[in-house]
Amino acid sequence: MNHSSLIVKPGSKFSLSEIDPEGQTNVSKDAAKYRLSKLQEKLSGLQSRLYAQGKQSLLVVMQAMDAGGKDGTIKTVFRDMNPQGMAVTSFKVPSTEELAHDFLWRVHAKAPARGMIGIFNRSHYEDVLIVRVNELVPESVWRSRYDQINAFEKLLSDNGTRIVKFFLHISKDEQKARLEDRLKSPDEQWKFSMGDLPVRLKWGDYMDAYDDALSNCSTDNAPWYVIPSNRKWLRNLLVTQILVETLEDMDPQYPAPEPGLESVVIPD
Repeated sequence: MNHSSLIVKPGSKFSLSEIDPEGQTNVSKDAAKYRLSKLQEKLSGLQSRLYAQGKQSLLVVMQAMDAGGKDGTIKTVFRDMNPQGMAVTSFKVPSTEELAHDFLWRVHAKAPARGMIGIFNRSHYEDVLIVRVNELVPESVWRSRYDQINAFEKLLSDNGTRIVKFFLHISKDEQKARLEDRLKSPDEQWKFSMGDLPVRLKWGDYMDAYDDALSNCSTDNAPWYVIPSNRKWLRNLLVTQILVETLEDMDPQYPAPEPGLESVVIPD
């Protein structure tokens, strides 16, 4: 699959209804698993260079509907990474302190430091999604946040943070099947929340909200990728390929060694 076809073109009017969540690929499932293992090796090596260099950072934003696969993607794609060089932040319901500040305050504090990879499991985009669908603030407030998000992401980009944003796109039928699987599995039941059901009833409202967020906030310095995610193996392959290509473009390098190392003798 051509990765350029997955990018929401900046300045365009985008609709998720035009994207097949099954995805199209000539790669078999077995071949994809082999490719994934090789890409994970590359990703690990690139992370080592990014961490050692300490001059750039990478922010990975993951958004999806419930059961869309954010946790599974993070667990699989970053399996071989050095945990010292990465941090995963899951943004829950804002605390009282967080609500006393602007909506980006808690997000900026979790942006990755130089040398780090930061992963947002949900993100500042909840403030133009759930806030909009549940009418928690007036439309004039959430609409103004598109420009504020773009300005925030440009600030990060201008200061050495590369931003890649993934929407893991599943169908409504696939979500139903996954939620049913959670109910049946003793190991997965803890993931099920009764609160998932009213959210599902607002599927159409969420699709509209995502369409607007993706249309308004995919920029050259912080693009949105829509990843067909009904098939988990394809989802994992696509996300890993894009991350490898992103880090290769960033081209982190190990720092030069101290001079005179060739004459160093380690004492007994």
